[in-house]
Amino acid sequence: MAEPPQQLSLFGEGENRMAAPAPTPVDHPARAREKLNALLALARRSQTLPWPERDALMWETVFPQMANWLPDDEADTLRAEFAGEIARLRDRA
Repeated sequence: MAEPPQQLSLFGEGENRMAAPAPTPVDHPARAREKLNALLALARRSQTLPWPERDALMWETVFPQMANWLPDDEADTLRAEFAGEIARLRDRA
């Protein structure tokens, strides 16, 4: 008995195959910078924590990690400014 032909991939090298789609480039530093600056601006203009406590704790963890996409000096500055704003807002609570 003959074996049935195996299904071939549409992508890859070889005759009658399509090239795999190229991934869309993402500018992670620009996206991180935009988000971090927006979070910092929100904290600066707030008189109390602008998030529920659970979200505030999450941003206290995530903000410094997102800053890792940026150059060290910029990241350090943003981290310090955000920590200062969080401390200011927590002191008012």
